[in-house]
Amino acid sequence: MGKDAFRCVECNERASELHRDYSNGILKITICESCQKPVDKYIEYDPVIILIDAILCKTQAFRHILFNTCLNIHWKLCVFCLLCEAYLRWSLLHGSEQSSDPADIIRYTKEWEFYGMFALAALELSAFCGGVLWFLWVVVGRLRGGNVELSLLLRALLLSCYGKVLLIPAVIWEHDYSPLCLGLIKLFVLTSNSQAIRVILNSSRRLSLMAVCLGLLSETCAAQACKKLSWSIQDMLTLD
Repeated sequence: MGKDAFRCVECNERASELHRDYSNGILKITICESCQKPVDKYIEYDPVIILIDAILCKTQAFRHILFNTCLNIHWKLCVFCLLCEAYLRWSLLHGSEQSSDPADIIRYTKEWEFYGMFALAALELSAFCGGVLWFLWVVVGRLRGGNVELSLLLRALLLSCYGKVLLIPAVIWEHDYSPLCLGLIKLFVLTSNSQAIRVILNSSRRLSLMAVCLGLLSETCAAQACKKLSWSIQDMLTLD
């Protein structure tokens, strides 16, 4: 990373280094000039502790992950989360169907349906991220004259969607409270998205919540448009 590329996890001030390496393997954590606290205390923590703090949506943990690490797994994590969501929709679709039609057990048919669910989940995620980025670009970049790094915001949004991995256990251990669990998982993901936006922009909670709400609205509109399109195609095929 370049000069002043790091951030203090406590006050968000820029820093040129996280620690200083002396001889004989001795490391000394850098002290922030602004708040007089360690720039990044998490460099001494176990990854499990960092993950727990991230799950608790602690600002310090988010700053450590987004600013002070070279964690570039956001695209891989995005694909994995989309696979989890596609599997959830595919399993719910076939779990609700009670048909004795032999065609229902044809393997490739179900596979194509899974691919369709994956494409739908990817479209909805794109609409969500697009709505959030457009809102922040207009409000922060244009109206307030601030600097908006869209690539950094996109990385933060994708990394903060890690909660979607919990969809798999929710499907495997299915019970009467599954709808409630899925709703709580969705709320957790949106909360993580909001916290990631706050950390990147160092903004208020109101701005991040407004951005997430607009993104959710864009995602809902995209889902409804796809549903109406599929109904229209089915009607056309029925008429033919």
